[in-house]
Amino acid sequence: MPNLSPKKNSMPSQDPKLRARNFDEVALGYTAEMAVEEADRCLNCKKQLCVEGCPVGISIPSFIQKVKVGEFEEAYRIISEASSLPAVCGRVCPQESQCEGRCVRGIKGEPVGIGRLERFVADYHNAIAPEAPQKPVSNGRRVAVVGSGPAGLTCAGDLAKRGYDVTVFEALHTAGGVLVYGIPEFRLPKAIVAKEIDTLKALGVRVEVNTVVGKTVSVHELMKEEGFEAVFIGTGAGLPRFMKIPGENLKGVYSANEFLTRVNLMKAYRKDSATPIQHARRVVVVGGGNVAMDAARSALRLGADQVYIVYRRSLDELPAIR
Repeated sequence: MPNLSPKKNSMPSQDPKLRARNFDEVALGYTAEMAVEEADRCLNCKKQLCVEGCPVGISIPSFIQKVKVGEFEEAYRIISEASSLPAVCGRVCPQESQCEGRCVRGIKGEPVGIGRLERFVADYHNAIAPEAPQKPVSNGRRVAVVGSGPAGLTCAGDLAKRGYDVTVFEALHTAGGVLVYGIPEFRLPKAIVAKEIDTLKALGVRVEVNTVVGKTVSVHELMKEEGFEAVFIGTGAGLPRFMKIPGENLKGVYSANEFLTRVNLMKAYRKDSATPIQHARRVVVVGGGNVAMDAARSALRLGADQVYIVYRRSLDELPAIR
């Protein structure tokens, strides 16, 4: 019999009063027992709407059935057939509007905790994996990937699994794109991102940092002189868009891009940081999406006494809580 509880197994997490003042990961993850219990909520539907809702088409019921019987490594293998970043996606992928948003269990209760199960499986594998994945047989073809964010890493992983010789070019000094400069440590630990990138490297992916394609090297040079047959450009949204209002250039006014990059990538919250950020007691964040909330939560952790969210629509329309 399936677990007919209308609610997901709750996620263990840091106490709110403690996590509000540190940058450690908030969610602590399922135990094996919790994962099996949550997997038992899956009905293994004949029409797999959850798979239709997954952008990369993970065989969700299949991996969950493996979790049910404790075959966690087999569950990881199934996820990895479609996803190159399972530990990342299990944490920050918007499951509520994708796979979980299509889950039948969500009609009369809460959907199956698909993201939580994916995270558990990936973390279990990363903790006990006996050896690096086997490098596929080369097909002799070369592809360049510009940008090492989620799009670039996913493209690199998918191609590497098919035997392509892939090199990823990253402008900054650390690979990961928005995963390392945009999403805070308390939502996505950078060690998790580094582990996922190490897995891609084991598949044969090369990563070149401090390389600004278009400045350091051109796309034409990559193809005509370096021998790449194709170039995938996944440069993301690294530049901010300002509102063009008076006062934007005043001291203490930051774009979310700069604020989060300095906090996340440069570790500005540390006392010995080479790029410290101005600590403020009262902070206003303009916007209501995930980036705004990441900025607000980071400001609180930097010591702000009061953080205000200013959003142009109603509370019910706030993107981060919809």
